[in-house]
Amino acid sequence: MKRILVTGSQGYLGSVLTEMLADSGYDCIGYDTGFFRNCQLYPAVTTQTVSRDARHITEEDLRGVDVVVHLAGISNDPMGTLDAGAVYDPTRVYTRKIAEQCKKLGVRFIFASSCSVYGIGGDELLTEASPTNPQTFYSLNKQQIEDDLKSLSDKGFSPIALRFATVFGSSPRIRFDVVINMLAGMALADGKIVMNSDGKAWRPNLHIQDACESIKRAIELDHQSGELMVINVGSDENNLQIIDIAQTIQRLVPGCELKFLSEEPELDKEGLIRDRKVKQAGKDTRTYRVSFEKIKEVFPGFRTNWNVERGVKEMIDRLRGAGLDHETFKYRGFYRLQQLEHLLDQGCLSNDLFWLKDEPASR
Repeated sequence: MKRILVTGSQGYLGSVLTEMLADSGYDCIGYDTGFFRNCQLYPAVTTQTVSRDARHITEEDLRGVDVVVHLAGISNDPMGTLDAGAVYDPTRVYTRKIAEQCKKLGVRFIFASSCSVYGIGGDELLTEASPTNPQTFYSLNKQQIEDDLKSLSDKGFSPIALRFATVFGSSPRIRFDVVINMLAGMALADGKIVMNSDGKAWRPNLHIQDACESIKRAIELDHQSGELMVINVGSDENNLQIIDIAQTIQRLVPGCELKFLSEEPELDKEGLIRDRKVKQAGKDTRTYRVSFEKIKEVFPGFRTNWNVERGVKEMIDRLRGAGLDHETFKYRGFYRLQQLEHLLDQGCLSNDLFWLKDEPASR
């Protein structure tokens, strides 16, 4: 039985992945610092978890492990008084450190990267060989980590970087700060969808179950090329403009209105909907469509099982079953940036994002 160590196991993706891997017969152990451990919409399945910051993972933690799946990282751009270096430099440092430890011990390494490294594309579908053009500190960080993994690769170490499309779908630790989840949550909780841009930007999208399946395939892959393997994860049919996604959700939630934040800024008094990376004019400079041909070649028989419409229908049913209302939808724990800012404001975290004291009880 393969032993899999998942960093960031109590995050949005990790909460679903660890359950899937355990159900698939893997000996799965999670490591997580716990920023979002209490941010649950519905109960998460309990899996073996070590409460530890990824910066503190040692060789001893990795002994006996076959594969590390590295999800841990900051999922939003810098908050409040913290600059990009304070947020992302440690992420890059500890990722390289863990990768170096894996290389020394003969442990395989799978990194959760992002299609956002493409940033701005033209009319063509972008492949793994296309130039990257990161537009945010988050996507730049992903690119830098890929570069580090490439430099570490040799005949004894062949890591994999999975460039995920924008993930959506149900998770116990739901994120409402990713586009499809946010739009679906708004529609149900408030009866209206508020767009934080003009919606003309293109995005590739990926259901969370398909993301987990791709990780499972990467675990099973016998990759020993001596080079970093980069794989776009998603499907061509889920390359969509955000306005089209919004209109699909509007159709699935009868009576839902479609509004634009640029026209009615008072609709986001809490500052949860506004994307700090969207320009004042309401246009999002990040727009790209991605090719997903390579993944079908590398993982024979792989295909995504969830298109956007099917995934949204399932999520709407799950959110209704969880009793989603306005107060729950606005809960800061479902917005990564706001949760971290809250922990900083409460004195729970230091400026370098280490725990100083436990989070006070809420909700």
